[in-house]
Amino acid sequence: MPTYSEMLTLHHAALADTSRLVERAARGPLHIATPCDEWDLAALLSHMIGQNHGFAAALGDGEADVALYAGPEVTPDGVVDAWEASATALRDASARAQPDAPVHLAEFDTQVSATLALGMQLLDTAVHAWDVATALGTTYRPDDATVAFVLENAGAIAARPGGTPGVFAPPLSGTGSDPWTDALRLLGRDPQSGLLGRDPRPAG
Repeated sequence: MPTYSEMLTLHHAALADTSRLVERAARGPLHIATPCDEWDLAALLSHMIGQNHGFAAALGDGEADVALYAGPEVTPDGVVDAWEASATALRDASARAQPDAPVHLAEFDTQVSATLALGMQLLDTAVHAWDVATALGTTYRPDDATVAFVLENAGAIAARPGGTPGVFAPPLSGTGSDPWTDALRLLGRDPQSGLLGRDPRPAG
């Protein structure tokens, strides 16, 4: 398990990677399918921005109203600025937080340490970066340390009774020799889904 300082470095790198993907997304339509069931790219990016703001407020103040996690409406013209503002808020709040500080997560009505809260965001950021990349028809793989962290925690999530309804899809069966692919499958994502570039909107 990485230290809080090490997780900060990994998370900042994942946020930077995601920033580059958001910049690419802004150059095209946002109503394209993603690996997240029923979310097009606009909805996924809105969720990611909202989560950044919610966790930033929770890490900064010890708690945040659930409304702060709500994502904004995003457009190609505004999504880069909205993402960067949320990422900056989360980077700043996590850098100031004490690792053992209690953090209440309103979405789950539970209290965790700042370390656990940051770990949740590291996993979310890395996996959602893959979601965005997949929607754009490209690939994404974080650094090896992040892959190892996501795999370990994905295994723990998949082993929970009932999984994590509303957070991740049920795990998919089958593992191989690649830890990143295994982590994605444990979180309900199929790297071979062929979803790339599909438009979820009905014709007409």
